[in-house]
Amino acid sequence: MARVMAVGVFDLLHAGHLHYLEQAKSLGDELVVVVAHDDTVRTQKHEPVTNQELRCRMVRGLKPVDDAIVGNPPGTPIFDILEIVNPDVIALGYDQKHSMDSVRKGLDSHGYSDVILKRVEGLSDDLDGTRKIIARILDLWPNNEGDPYEED
Repeated sequence: MARVMAVGVFDLLHAGHLHYLEQAKSLGDELVVVVAHDDTVRTQKHEPVTNQELRCRMVRGLKPVDDAIVGNPPGTPIFDILEIVNPDVIALGYDQKHSMDSVRKGLDSHGYSDVILKRVEGLSDDLDGTRKIIARILDLWPNNEGDPYEED
């Protein structure tokens, strides 16, 4: 049985997240998702909209996902999570900044040379990312003056 690991923030779940996880699941039999720790999100991206426990619970509820766990906080060696998940395959999202070469080197140097590394394809939709969705909402809600969908 091949265990696949996927990693991400998963803030404001959307179709791009589901697409990523569906593709990740197709790479093996079991999908374990590592949801980024709140402090990691803060240091690498932005203030999370939803907290790590809620994001983990939401991801765990998705059909392709067999299990979801919260990742380690910053300062913890990044490869420590591999001891917990013990993946056969790691699926990287199309928009994740990680270089395949640097991840491969890290895996090899930490004794995980047998782990397969795959980058999955993105969703061809204009609203496939959290920031894109937030920007669209702000565009539809000019000057934050009332609900744009509220009837007169």
